[in-house]
Amino acid sequence: MKAITLTLETQQPLLATSFQGDPNSDVSYPYIPGTMIRGAIIGRYMRQHNLPELDLTNDEVKRLFFDAKSTRYLNAYLLSQENKRSLPVPKSWFKDKDEELSDNLPITVYDFSIDKGENPETPKAVGEYFWSKEGGIVKLYKEKRRINIHNFRARKKGRSTNSQGELFRYDALDAGQIFQAVILCEDDDVETIQNLLSEPNIWLGGSQSAGYGHTKIIAIKLSSDNWNEIGISAEDRENDEILSVTLLSDTLLRNKQGQPIADPTLIKQEIEDVLNITLPQPKPRGVFTSSTLIGGFNRKWGLPLPQVPALAAGSVIVFESEDIEITSERIQLLEACGIGERREDGFGRIAINWLKNEHIKVKLAKSSSTSSLPPLRSEGSRLLAEQMAQRLLEQKLEQYLQKQVGYLSLDEGISTSQLSRLQSVARQALSNGDCNLVISLLNNLPSNARNQFERTKISNENPKKSFKQQLDEWLLNPTDWIKGIEVKIADIDRKFDDDRARQDKLAEKYTLRLIMAVAKKATKERN
Repeated sequence: MKAITLTLETQQPLLATSFQGDPNSDVSYPYIPGTMIRGAIIGRYMRQHNLPELDLTNDEVKRLFFDAKSTRYLNAYLLSQENKRSLPVPKSWFKDKDEELSDNLPITVYDFSIDKGENPETPKAVGEYFWSKEGGIVKLYKEKRRINIHNFRARKKGRSTNSQGELFRYDALDAGQIFQAVILCEDDDVETIQNLLSEPNIWLGGSQSAGYGHTKIIAIKLSSDNWNEIGISAEDRENDEILSVTLLSDTLLRNKQGQPIADPTLIKQEIEDVLNITLPQPKPRGVFTSSTLIGGFNRKWGLPLPQVPALAAGSVIVFESEDIEITSERIQLLEACGIGERREDGFGRIAINWLKNEHIKVKLAKSSSTSSLPPLRSEGSRLLAEQMAQRLLEQKLEQYLQKQVGYLSLDEGISTSQLSRLQSVARQALSNGDCNLVISLLNNLPSNARNQFERTKISNENPKKSFKQQLDEWLLNPTDWIKGIEVKIADIDRKFDDDRARQDKLAEKYTLRLIMAVAKKATKERN
């Protein structure tokens, strides 16, 4: 079979809805499912041949889209910095719970499917990432997401109504990310599929009319006949004692009663059917799995597909026996066939005897410093983006301010008149962000008033500070209480402490507003 690698770049957020989140939210998978790519190519095939619907008795249609033995559309996973298709992190990888992943220094990760040993003492799963080995170190990749809030609208009236006005949330894959998919096909079908991929712009996922799903095909490559998903030859993975199975995609299995079930022991039967051999039952210490729910949407019916349980990508099952003979031919057969159902949609992809290192050096991949979004060319567009960024920055600061005020309260000890005086001076200083006015007030207080400010304690500090000490810290270092507020519009970056913010005295103004809010809250609570 031939392998066509397909490199995709999201131009808009992409909504590949999974079954996470609450009923009023749609949360995307962290990758582009093969079923979406297959569906988009089916649409192109129908338009190219002017078909109102597919003829399922047609041999070419069956071979291209509905026969897992002929054509398979594999999931599009994140592309690594070395232009490799990353793969899901195995569930058998654990780290010490006190070790934090970073893009600076690598940490040691332990593969429990090889040997649990004595380390680490407090193991914790690595988590949901994609990985690629680069320069002897495993680098972990995480998809970027964009969350948008939408208001449900009545179709006829075009606006929300009393019965249809609830809010819902889209948690989508963000624009500007690069994924790589693979299409496995027969030699005779390569030209047909490449013709269907000739148009670079493709729409994937849901809510396409609402600004989601625009994706661009930026590269197409035809690989050689010996392509395999993990890039390690089958000859290097032969073994007479161990059969290790790692799921490279979600896998749909059925028990003897025909019910879909996420049971790792069913993998044994699937492999025995393909290889015509007998395997031992996997030992409990050799099973590292988790389950997920798989569904979908049938555009022909206009209805969602039934939700069924599946074994999650990254699951690892190890069979141990001195009688196992896993040759390169058997490895190639298993990996080419896959296991389970809906293999034409990329489900059931496996790797045999892939993981061999007990200890792995792992770190996070560094985020790209360059924006994948197109630069703003016109002065008008740049000015508009700057205004939007400024408003979003102020909106985030406002939300952060309200959150901080909720945590803070004053103990008894300061009079309402002193709080009112503090509010009055802070309001006077707010117009030009002059913190010196409030500092002058505090430095020139009569002894009785000064004692009230020093005697009063402010909560949410351990140990508790006096109100006077906390005010001095806020006013002398107004940026210290604000943590990581920033926004990005196109190629415009804004932070709470950038040059524009310092010129506008943004931190000083919000510090004065914080002081006013704390004083007002204390006055209101006493009244």
